[in-house]
Amino acid sequence: MKVGIIVAMDKELRQLKSLFEGADVMVSKCGIGKVNAALGAQRMINEFHPDVIISSGCAGGNGDEVDVQDVVVSAQLAYHDVYCGTAIDNSTQYGQVQGLPVRFEPAPWLLQKALNLDCGVKIHAGLMVTGDWFVDSQEKMREIIRHFPEAIAVDMESCAIAQTCYINKVPFISFRVVSDMPLKDSHASQYHDFWNTVAERSFAVTKSFVESLGNPV
Repeated sequence: MKVGIIVAMDKELRQLKSLFEGADVMVSKCGIGKVNAALGAQRMINEFHPDVIISSGCAGGNGDEVDVQDVVVSAQLAYHDVYCGTAIDNSTQYGQVQGLPVRFEPAPWLLQKALNLDCGVKIHAGLMVTGDWFVDSQEKMREIIRHFPEAIAVDMESCAIAQTCYINKVPFISFRVVSDMPLKDSHASQYHDFWNTVAERSFAVTKSFVESLGNPV
């Protein structure tokens, strides 16, 4: 099985690439944001032809059960900054691109493997929402949660990768380490502390997940 892992930033790329060797796993950087994420996913599909794509990296967390260093897994994905209105189709929901699913879902077997991991880290499955905001204030997070109160995580790439994989019929899952809790933070201080102290250790969870798929690592 060929596994493609897509990250947004150089620091994520460096840490994850150091964990993988061999031709069956490709770690690629797409860049930050939805357009970069979609382009990166399409390029990986065209050039590497993976059997599975994983969106990896970090995300802001939400909810009483979620904390920094936990891992969040996408049971569903939506956009928090997409609204197509009701002028043409009043059935389209907030966060949905018209004509596409209300929410993207991972392959059930990928989600089950993620939930079965036993690597000493709390893993939470739920709704992840994506948009072109870096959530550096409680006000921004409150606006997102107003539309998606059940969301457990917010990032800038995962749903765009999910949409690209959906169109190309490639199994996909987003697998993110919680870097900060925006509703409990100010000025993204937790995010910066995350990179200084715990990121390297946390990304080892992604390695365990890929190993569970039966790949040599």
